[in-house]
Amino acid sequence: MAAEKTTQPAAKDAELAASKAAVGEAYEKLLEARDHFKAAAQAAGMDVRQDALEQLLKGREKAEALGDQATSYVREKPLATLGIAFAAGFVLAQLFSRK
Repeated sequence: MAAEKTTQPAAKDAELAASKAAVGEAYEKLLEARDHFKAAAQAAGMDVRQDALEQLLKGREKAEALGDQATSYVREKPLATLGIAFAAGFVLAQLFSRK
């Protein structure tokens, strides 16, 4: 009976040590997974940022091209441009002045 009492605490200590080791290993794997997912998220963010920058540059180029086109149209046809501006202003004034 005395032998049973001494083996039970030893078995519990061994079980506790094994549980601590398992928890430690699980914690290490969790830290590795966190680092992996953090790196993946940063890489994905960089990809999205790069795509957004490319789209911004394309939009800027298109806006510059349209601005150049409008400038050349104004220089080629100043009276037509003045007429279009007057008509647009008149229409907008009529829309906003009605109650």
